[in-house]
Amino acid sequence: MPGRRKSLDALAMLAAGVLITTPASAQKKYDPGASDSEIKIGNIMPYSGPASSYGVIGRTEAAFFKMINDQGGINGRKINFITYDDAYSPPKAIEQARKLVESDEVLLIFQSLGTPSNSAIMKYMNAKKVPQLFVASGGTKFGDPKNFPWTMGFQPNYQSEGRIYAKYIRDHFPNGKIAVFWQNDDAGKDQFKGLKDGLGDKASMIVADKSYEVSDPSIDSQIVALHDSGADIFFSWAAPKGSAQAIRKVGELGWKPKFFLANTATSIASVLKPAGLEYSRDIISTAYLKDPTDPTWDKDPAVIAWRAFMDRYYPDGDKTNANNLYGYVEAEAMAQVLKQCGDNLTRENVMKQAASLKNFHTDLMLPGIMVNTSPDDYFPIEQMQLMRFNGQAWELFGDVMTGEVGHEHGQLRASRAPDGRP
Repeated sequence: MPGRRKSLDALAMLAAGVLITTPASAQKKYDPGASDSEIKIGNIMPYSGPASSYGVIGRTEAAFFKMINDQGGINGRKINFITYDDAYSPPKAIEQARKLVESDEVLLIFQSLGTPSNSAIMKYMNAKKVPQLFVASGGTKFGDPKNFPWTMGFQPNYQSEGRIYAKYIRDHFPNGKIAVFWQNDDAGKDQFKGLKDGLGDKASMIVADKSYEVSDPSIDSQIVALHDSGADIFFSWAAPKGSAQAIRKVGELGWKPKFFLANTATSIASVLKPAGLEYSRDIISTAYLKDPTDPTWDKDPAVIAWRAFMDRYYPDGDKTNANNLYGYVEAEAMAQVLKQCGDNLTRENVMKQAASLKNFHTDLMLPGIMVNTSPDDYFPIEQMQLMRFNGQAWELFGDVMTGEVGHEHGQLRASRAPDGRP
């Protein structure tokens, strides 16, 4: 069975890259959730509710740690991954965080999802001095080590993403009229702020904006109003369901703006297909990870190995859903932090190592994307590359760009990936 042999070889290669051992240190240190044999990691996901399409991220992460355990664990310790549903409800998130910390006694909470839920538990996590690590949100508030030293994001923050779009618009559509559809929470406000800050003295290009609630059954009236504004550039900053509704309504109206879509809603499986691929053509977004639907990566060793992982550990998972690759990369980063901790598995050291990542890169990240943190920098990734949907797959274009928060418009810089890919 040559095909199966090739798949298993690829999986072995991937596992070798994440199987983590380090020389034993002279003295072992443990906080609750860690021992000679086990590391307890907590997780909160919207397995139900209005953002349930994101639940696959938690399932991928559970599958990743199952693979790690099958390969011997991290520094000889098995990962006990405990994940709960909060239905994208902040009060439920608080309840689950308390359960994980006080009843399950996890070492840390990893990848809790959503800006509202993470905002709700942030003060509690910091009061308890338990890491709230690699938050699954681009909220800028999750990169504030001075006030919340136990909370850190991972993916590019929403303001950086907004600045990158603004740079592209200033360069290519300086006379455009922009309409913005945004989620009425900290995530949407962050994205909108990044766009306005990036536009700088061109912020008057924004001629209309409408917000929505994640729980809204329909967003048609907002899209009609934005269409009627006369804008020829449209932004959708919404969760997957809202983004799919926006794409479909724009298409049904026969509106043909330059369409920009939030990075968090670019899944072909959960957003573009439900919206209608015919309406999704030419939408522009950003990427920092390889897209498993892009033919560019069909023969890429890391993508081949990730597909083998999916076949073995998450066979029901959709390999066209980029959220499944996102969850894998986040878990790789978590494994790297635990590797660096060695036998000092205290909560303090977990945060110290998370704030000491230097040019960390996994092969599922785009070329040129690097993770860097420090005690004063809790924004691990601030680089992205633009991409356009061709009706079947996303295609990258342009340079890898950086949009650091706190930099004025003129300081937004673009840099070419090391291998020279456009």
